[in-house]
Amino acid sequence: MDRAGLTVRIEVEHETALRFDDGSPVRSASAIAPFGDGWLIAQDDATHAAWHRPTGTTPVRVLDAVDGLEVFGVAAGTKHLKPDFEAACEAPAGVLLLGSGSTPRRMRASTVALNAMGPAFAVTDLTPLYGAVAHALGLPAEHLNLEGACVAGGRVRWFQRGNAAAGIASASVDVDLLTAAPGRATVDPHSVRRYDLGAIDGADLAITDAVTLPDGRILVSAAAEDTPNPFDDGPVVASALAVLDGDRVDAVTPLPERAGPTLKVEGLALCGAGPRVLAVVDRDDPSTPSTMLRLRLHL
Repeated sequence: MDRAGLTVRIEVEHETALRFDDGSPVRSASAIAPFGDGWLIAQDDATHAAWHRPTGTTPVRVLDAVDGLEVFGVAAGTKHLKPDFEAACEAPAGVLLLGSGSTPRRMRASTVALNAMGPAFAVTDLTPLYGAVAHALGLPAEHLNLEGACVAGGRVRWFQRGNAAAGIASASVDVDLLTAAPGRATVDPHSVRRYDLGAIDGADLAITDAVTLPDGRILVSAAAEDTPNPFDDGPVVASALAVLDGDRVDAVTPLPERAGPTLKVEGLALCGAGPRVLAVVDRDDPSTPSTMLRLRLHL
C-alpha cells in the first residue's frame, strides 16, 4: 500500500529454522539485535536467549530461573511467569532486552554484555518507567504492550502494539535509556507518535518491532492478530512491513505469500546493504523452531 509515493518490494532471500546446537528449538523468537560476532535472539517464554553465530547457536542466560523454572507456557500453567522480553536494541553496555509491560512481572530490562568470561546479564526493575510510558501514551496499565524498540535520535523509541478490539492504536514514545542508567530513565512526554497502518483482509495491522534504516526512517513489522488483550495469543491473519517517517506512514507492504501459516514477524535487525534485514518469526508453538528470514528491501 503506497502512502506517500514510496513503493516497497520485499524479497525473501533465505529462511532458516532456528535450533540450538543440541537440536532443541529456539522458542518464541521475539526480538533480535547484533551481539559479538552474531545475533542475540530473545525467547519471550524462557530465561535464556539464543546466540546465533556462524559457528552455531548457543543459549545465553538473560534472567535467573523463576520459581526454579527456565521455560514457561500455557500447557504447564506457567505462562504468567514468563519474562516476555519483546524488544531488543543495541546499547552502550551491550544488548538491551525490554519486557512488554503487559503484566507487572514483565516490567523489567535485561542488559546482556560480553566480557572476558563471556556473556553476562544484569536485570533492572523498570516498573516506574513503564508507568510513565503508559501515562504518556494515555493508556491504563492493563493495556500496555510494548513490543518493539529501536534507536532514534540518540534515544530508544519504544513502540506500543495496537489492539483494534480495545480501540488502541499503535504508538511510540522516546525514552532516554541509552544515556541514563535503566532504573533512572525518563520518558519524553512530547515525543508520542501514533500510527495508522491500515488493514489487510479486514484485519487491522499493529506494530511488533522496529529498526532504524540508514536514511533515518524507521522500518516496522506489523501483524493483524485476532486477540482481545495483550496477554493471549490469537490467529494471525496477515503480516506486513511498513516505513515510518516521523508519525507519517510512507508505505505498508504485506509479506510475500508462502505455503503454510501466516508468519508473525516479531523482531527486526539490519544486516547489510540493500537494505537487508533479518526478521525472526514467532511460531506460537514452543515445540516448533522459530524461523529467521533474510529479507532484501527494494525501496
